[in-house]
Amino acid sequence: MAFDSLTDKLQNVFKALRSKGLLTEADVREAMKEVKMALLEADVNFKVVKQFVNSVTERAVGADVMNGLNPAQMVIKIVNEEMIALMGEEQELTLKSPADLTILMMVGLQGAGKTTTAAKLAGKFRSAGRRPLLAACDVYRPAAMEQLRVNGEKVNVPVYLREGAKDAVALAKEAVEEAKRQGCNLLIIDTAGRLQIDETLMQELCDIKTNVDVTETLLVVDAMTGQEAVNVSKTFDEKVGIDGVILTKLDGDTRGGAALSVRHVTGKPIYYAGMGEKLSDLEKFIPERMASRILGMGDILTLIEKAESELDEKKAREMEQKLRKAEFDFNDYLESMSQMKKMGGIASILSMLPGIGKSQMSQLNDAVDDQKLSRIEAMIMSMTPKERANPSLLNPSRKNRIAKGAGVDIGEVNRLVKQFEQAKKMMKQMPGMMGGKKGRRGGFQFPF
Repeated sequence: MAFDSLTDKLQNVFKALRSKGLLTEADVREAMKEVKMALLEADVNFKVVKQFVNSVTERAVGADVMNGLNPAQMVIKIVNEEMIALMGEEQELTLKSPADLTILMMVGLQGAGKTTTAAKLAGKFRSAGRRPLLAACDVYRPAAMEQLRVNGEKVNVPVYLREGAKDAVALAKEAVEEAKRQGCNLLIIDTAGRLQIDETLMQELCDIKTNVDVTETLLVVDAMTGQEAVNVSKTFDEKVGIDGVILTKLDGDTRGGAALSVRHVTGKPIYYAGMGEKLSDLEKFIPERMASRILGMGDILTLIEKAESELDEKKAREMEQKLRKAEFDFNDYLESMSQMKKMGGIASILSMLPGIGKSQMSQLNDAVDDQKLSRIEAMIMSMTPKERANPSLLNPSRKNRIAKGAGVDIGEVNRLVKQFEQAKKMMKQMPGMMGGKKGRRGGFQFPF
């Protein structure tokens, strides 16, 4: 996950500050040196780092902070506020009324993830009630049109393409007419990836904008490119003109500096962040929540929203009732794993919980990683319907058969049954965990 290393280092700085009680100006300045190094190592633009550290230091050495009841907490609060300011205010994409056609043009370097992001965006807006059309206007990469067609099918969005086409501008104009013919109110144009120094291809983008009434030009930037993302953003803005940025690959083991640099250097908002390979893994970029993740405070709001959008509420309620009465079986166990996968798996969920840094994440992933969940799934699938519904039937002979069917050791089957019984007992003893108190949001806990 992006920012893992930065989060761990910042948490160490904050821990040292908390241990001191009262703070001196020297304590604050020493802490800011550590913060500065952590940000630079995360590949944040050096000018951004300098301004950020100066702003925090200036506020933190003030009398109100130094003489406060909890100066360390005040410093952390200032760091959080300045980080949010660095990433700018949350902004919405400009969309015309549903009666008119909104046109979004995706631009960026080769390999940044434009084609996949275009499909992700189309799927997101389709779910929100828009009628999108994807336009395959990358006439240079042979597989680009096919990739967009396949991804369009996955998100149930039509794709306009013309195989063998050589003129991207003509294709874009045709796509506008096709969108109007189909009654679509959102057109997303996928353009060819290019090097920002390629004048011919940059001119092609300008020509598309001249011939098509583009509502917003969105630059797709690979977060793994670090400071280079800032240079790319500046060049595209100068030569083509961009309205906003979408960061991709923020789920990878990246330093994440682009997220903290792009908005400040270019003045352009970051609209979305790609957090995974699945076509549903596109999150709205909300500076307050991103700052909270970076500082190790988690992102519970996004986790709740993800659960609400991905989980089947009716099934969750049914599961909750079963868990309360300790009546759940291996079919329910299997269903809970399916629900977890919809939310992006263990790593995705853990990354949004408060206090989960890189080291804790590693320990928790070792305890319950997605591979282990797959083995659990294989073991349950190797059970007969009667065994799943009635775990008490699982004698040694049946367990041996299940182990062979799942390709695992008998010990793993025994551990699964033991964990299942422990979870069942725990849930019966702790009904408060199941969201049953009046006024609390409902929703079952995964029995792992």
